[in-house]
Amino acid sequence: MAKLPIGLQVYSVREQAQENFIQTMEEIKRIGYDGVELAGLYGHTPQQIHDWLHEIGLEPISAHVPYVELKDNMEKTVADYAVVGCTYLAIPHLGEGERYGTKAYQEMLEKIPSIAKECRKYDMTLLYHNHDFEFQRALNGEYVLDTLYQQIEPKDLQTEIDTCWVKAAGEDPAAYVRKYQGRCPVVHLKDFTGKKPVEFRAVGYGIQNMQEILTASIESGAQWVIVEQDGHTEHSPIEDARLSIEYLKTLNWDHNNCQGESEYEGN
Repeated sequence: MAKLPIGLQVYSVREQAQENFIQTMEEIKRIGYDGVELAGLYGHTPQQIHDWLHEIGLEPISAHVPYVELKDNMEKTVADYAVVGCTYLAIPHLGEGERYGTKAYQEMLEKIPSIAKECRKYDMTLLYHNHDFEFQRALNGEYVLDTLYQQIEPKDLQTEIDTCWVKAAGEDPAAYVRKYQGRCPVVHLKDFTGKKPVEFRAVGYGIQNMQEILTASIESGAQWVIVEQDGHTEHSPIEDARLSIEYLKTLNWDHNNCQGESEYEGN
């Protein structure tokens, strides 16, 4: 099977990162991750984050950046993450007042191309990270998530499929990754159990078919898969991160070299 590198979304270990960023990154590297996706800068400068990650040997894959930051201070926000060395920037979540059907949502659709253009100045690609609320029906009868990608050109917006929320919404995560073949450079591996509200688990310890999701990710041209766990009830965040990557290593799948290709030009 082809190979993909594995990253960790730092939100999974946010309290530890806030307390001691360097030590937390060193631990993430030690337990086997190839890179990280940031969720903020934890009080440090972009240059500090860049230098520490480079020294530790973690790739600064991407960053979750609230839309309001991109809207209100676009040039500085994008430039900051360019200094960090990110390849991707992802809009991670929309508040209730920003979602489909609101004036703010329409304004976001109109703003995304200019944000994407700013990202391209630094060879970065803009992504959108879904939750389950995008699986309500739009006026045309399709899911809001799908209408978003229909309204915005691939060069301006690519996907970051969160497989947990696809499954929680009643859809097949692997099928959804395949649906966006060539447009899904980053895929979130997130496991859970139970019904809403979901109970998050380490990857491989919930209900997800991770082998199928990984196969779909590779076949669809993903460049990275990223482990994310929003909450922890059975183990510490670092222990859950360790369990996740150790599970992934037990699959018939080698994570040390990315071979995916995309039919779209994201940069």
